[in-house]
Amino acid sequence: MNTRESSRLFENAKTLIPGGVNSPVRACASVGAAPVFMQSGDGPFLVSADGDRYIDYVGSWGPLILGHRHPSVLAALSSAMERGISFGAPTETESMLAALVRKTVPSMEMVRMVNSGTEAAMSAVRLARGATGRDVIIKFDGCYHGHADSLLVAAGSGVATLGIPGSPGVPRALAEMTLSLPYNGVAEFKEAMASLGARVACVILEPVAGNMGVVVPSRDFLDTLVELTAKHGALLIFDEVMTGFRVAPGGAQELFGITPDLTCLGKIIGGGLPVGAYGGRRALMEQIAPAGPVYQAGTLSGNPLAMAAGAATLREVTQPGFHARLEETGKRLGEGLAKAAKDAGKACCVNRAGSMLTLFFTPGPVRNFSEAKTSDTKLFAAFWRAMAERGVYLPPSQFEALFVSAAHGASEVDAAVEAAREALAEV
Repeated sequence: MNTRESSRLFENAKTLIPGGVNSPVRACASVGAAPVFMQSGDGPFLVSADGDRYIDYVGSWGPLILGHRHPSVLAALSSAMERGISFGAPTETESMLAALVRKTVPSMEMVRMVNSGTEAAMSAVRLARGATGRDVIIKFDGCYHGHADSLLVAAGSGVATLGIPGSPGVPRALAEMTLSLPYNGVAEFKEAMASLGARVACVILEPVAGNMGVVVPSRDFLDTLVELTAKHGALLIFDEVMTGFRVAPGGAQELFGITPDLTCLGKIIGGGLPVGAYGGRRALMEQIAPAGPVYQAGTLSGNPLAMAAGAATLREVTQPGFHARLEETGKRLGEGLAKAAKDAGKACCVNRAGSMLTLFFTPGPVRNFSEAKTSDTKLFAAFWRAMAERGVYLPPSQFEALFVSAAHGASEVDAAVEAAREALAEV
């Protein structure tokens, strides 16, 4: 692996951009490496500015469920660009994508398009507070819902990777209105609702956590959330930015048979372009301006290119058999990595939900953020570097998810597993 050109580009970027990157985890500091600058992608592969080819298991952090440069997405973008790239006015494509979302995720009777998952979660929380007249929100340790002030308390993703407990710049008074509890912590949630239930506007969670690494919820945990939010009049928000259209066509709520009050979407819904959305029952969503008093707006919300790419992607992922094939690919990778680690004598466990998974370097089980943090992050860092040397591009953090796309076949999975065998023997 030759990274001379990436090193030159990174040194230049650091003079122009804080840390040289526009999102912290990309800096690769937690794995003891400098970032690899990418030049192009095709199917399951990336090509770096250095000319090296990688099997990509980052997938732009989840959106590229079809792989890079899928023909349907490119055709949709080309057609949209011929008509214009932004209007600041309504287009039919916005309603077309909203209809596709509602058909696939029936709990979203009405949908508002935004520009990111952060915007979606922030807006859903504002709506919950406006609709209930309450201020307190409950989230769960290690879950990441974007970088809005109220949601950075005990967050995952880059906050977990960099070991940041919260963030300077978040007012203490605002942070005090957010209660963060252990993921899968049934007893802790019951206790919190018993004492605070009348003040809680909403409970927000990743229904399959992906930002502390992949952590799957227990049935008891989910059922308790549903029961107690309904009992106390709080809204249940599923942040399906990562799981939406990935773990099942209708997301985690279809997988688990649960109907949340509000849902946040992102990543896949934009087909690789910046986009997000939130939605829920009509009576709730009609409280959003201009239909109601809860204000939220966005200059580029509903951008025609993002809507076209998202619609093309959703048409592909809702084809019969799509998720069954994706499940098999994810299973093959998860089982292969687990066996490679076991054969190498490394303590590990693999958590997986469909095509998203994490190899934790800890005996496990990993059911919450505290258990995730028992992972050997130094071993993971060495593993990441060894895999990169062998042409496999993984998320540069122990506390992130690997993503499989429809473009990954058995050969790419088997190549990654063989690389893991070599890497684990080396480290």
